[in-house]
Amino acid sequence: MTEQNGSIDPKFLDELLKDAKEPAQFESMFQSLKKALIERALGAELSVHLGYARGDAKPEGQSNYRNGASAKTVLTEEGPLSIEVPRDREGTFEPQLVKKGERRIEGFDEKVISMYARGMTVREIQGHLRELYGIEVSPDLISSVTDEVLAEVRDWQSRPLDPIYPVIIFDALRVRIRDEGIVKNKAVYLALGIGRDGQKDILGLWIEQSEGAKFWLKVMTELRNRGVQDVLVTLVDGLKGFPEAIATAFPQAQVQTCIVHLMRHSLDYVTWKDRKLVAAEIKAIYRAETAELTLERLVEFEQGLWGKKYPVISASWRRHWERVTPFFAYPAEVRRVLYTTNAIESLNMRLRKIIKNRGHFPSDEAATKLMYLALRNIMGTWIKPTREWKAALAQFAILFPERLAAVA
Repeated sequence: MTEQNGSIDPKFLDELLKDAKEPAQFESMFQSLKKALIERALGAELSVHLGYARGDAKPEGQSNYRNGASAKTVLTEEGPLSIEVPRDREGTFEPQLVKKGERRIEGFDEKVISMYARGMTVREIQGHLRELYGIEVSPDLISSVTDEVLAEVRDWQSRPLDPIYPVIIFDALRVRIRDEGIVKNKAVYLALGIGRDGQKDILGLWIEQSEGAKFWLKVMTELRNRGVQDVLVTLVDGLKGFPEAIATAFPQAQVQTCIVHLMRHSLDYVTWKDRKLVAAEIKAIYRAETAELTLERLVEFEQGLWGKKYPVISASWRRHWERVTPFFAYPAEVRRVLYTTNAIESLNMRLRKIIKNRGHFPSDEAATKLMYLALRNIMGTWIKPTREWKAALAQFAILFPERLAAVA
């Protein structure tokens, strides 16, 4: 069967596959070969354990001997595989290839984590494995597999960051999490950074029950401790205490109310049938060429049909006006990067799709685990730099030459 160098004899393979004509036949033969090899290896392990090979005489005075086999189904990369695990009379044999209590071969963990990251609950994964493979896997086993990712989360959350980010966008999603026996509506905050090369990256995620300067100062301090020395522009959603916390950690950073957040907040008050028309008028406001023209368009909106029907919109813009106007000092190339909705809206949409099937999470840890796995999948698709980034970076180099050069 094998040659001296340990490889499989080609003549053996030719004999094994001579009757195979279709792909299904090859797959079946491969599974049969895998089963035979696993069982042969287990038999060899038992021979070592007992001290004699099958067919040989039992050593004199030895009470332990072979005692049949037990059927067992294990998960492999190609699906379930039924094998026969040999037993010994005294029950002292502990196989190493397929250990006692083990129901999975290498690759199973990755599949479970992949399903979990795509939003399937533990019970759904259990049912999927039962229906697809005919195998019962306990919820505790699935949870233990996904728990293995927590160390990866800790490493990711503490990894070193770039010394400068031209743009960091802070965003939040509301997630229901059980805390002290009560299901609470908590915020999961994300920091989306755009590096000098234009590549997007999630710098971290934080779960906080209450918002305030103390919490945000902790986040900013963490970013500094991980290597961030400077941020040119931060985009925030107007949370109380946020600008002050940013100024403490990054005194030169410009704090800008995120146009996307302001737009999203404005449309929260608009009926579905009016949204498209109202959105078009709001876009005309923030796409104006100057701050003066923007204010004129805001006044026109206030006095028009939609402003009178939804007065809360113009009130919101005026309330944040001080943090909105710096946006209009930038050239068009930079402004397009700052108000583009693609990065934030796409991220939010994909995350909400993943968590929508869950009524709530049992703990902050469970929410963190799923959010991280989902983000890992999403970040894997971020291959290209931000659109028009080279033009924006050239403008940043003109506007902030010393700061960009200081950490080059």
